[in-house]
Amino acid sequence: MGGCLGLVGVGARAAVQWKLATGYKPETFHTQNAELFAQDVGKASGGELAIAVHSNNSLVKLPEIFGAVQSGKAEAGEVLMAGIVKDVPLAGADSVPFVLSTYKDARRLWQYQAPLIETALAAKGLVPLYAVAWPPQGLFSVKPVRTKSDFQGLKMRTYNATTVRIAELLGATPVDVATADIPKALASGQIEAMITSSATGAESQVWTHAKFYYELNAWIPKNMVFASKKAMDALSPAARKGLLDSAKVAEDRGWTMSEAALRNAVGDLKSHGMAVERLSLDLGREIGRLGERFSREWVRTVGNDATRLFIPFYTQTS
Repeated sequence: MGGCLGLVGVGARAAVQWKLATGYKPETFHTQNAELFAQDVGKASGGELAIAVHSNNSLVKLPEIFGAVQSGKAEAGEVLMAGIVKDVPLAGADSVPFVLSTYKDARRLWQYQAPLIETALAAKGLVPLYAVAWPPQGLFSVKPVRTKSDFQGLKMRTYNATTVRIAELLGATPVDVATADIPKALASGQIEAMITSSATGAESQVWTHAKFYYELNAWIPKNMVFASKKAMDALSPAARKGLLDSAKVAEDRGWTMSEAALRNAVGDLKSHGMAVERLSLDLGREIGRLGERFSREWVRTVGNDATRLFIPFYTQTS
């Protein structure tokens, strides 16, 4: 658990104590950013609000954080947006494959998504504070993959319905493998390719068997930090302003940290002899067509809110 920050001085009003629940480890850049956010809130609120960051599922398990903030067990929380689609379908835009290709695209998507998410959360008594992307999902392979035909019969690691469908649409053979089992699965030949982040690849030391990493940027998922509206309404105007101002700083800082994590992980892959390449033009066009297909399907599933998000995203360039 992180320290409770923003202590009050002599004669100041007693600090309001908040708990911020996150399921991620202390060394994860998202958690580090949350700790810095808590420090900033303590200073910006003049010591009126002290936030303790409870990391690594220590207060509430990650899948239960959304409900825990709704119920008042925690005043704030951090969730993977793709993990709350049952409660907030629009949050699933993060997990639509092959829609985003750069961090710039991801931030532009959030620009249009944020007000819609704010409305959806308000109906549940919640307020979004900030959102930060994870590094993009890339393609690892034991052999060169430059056209769709190169996927034929390739044993591709999958871990959910979306990745199974991607494998099947590309002509690969889906193989369900947990993250912890990736090194063993590569060593045994159980899998020959996978879509995951460069950071996961580096942590799994995939370079012992996979020699190619393609900057596929299959999707760029985001974490969101949010708070109870009831808890926010109980704050003084000055403390509330300090909270929101600190959230803006945390969002900008978090995206910078995410890009740094990507550079570090890719650098690690290169330093261990992996070839890091962009997709070929042919494969890029094929992936683009898949992105259009997944987008249409998601819009049909989610409805009007999805249309309100994707129409400006696709038609407005700034």
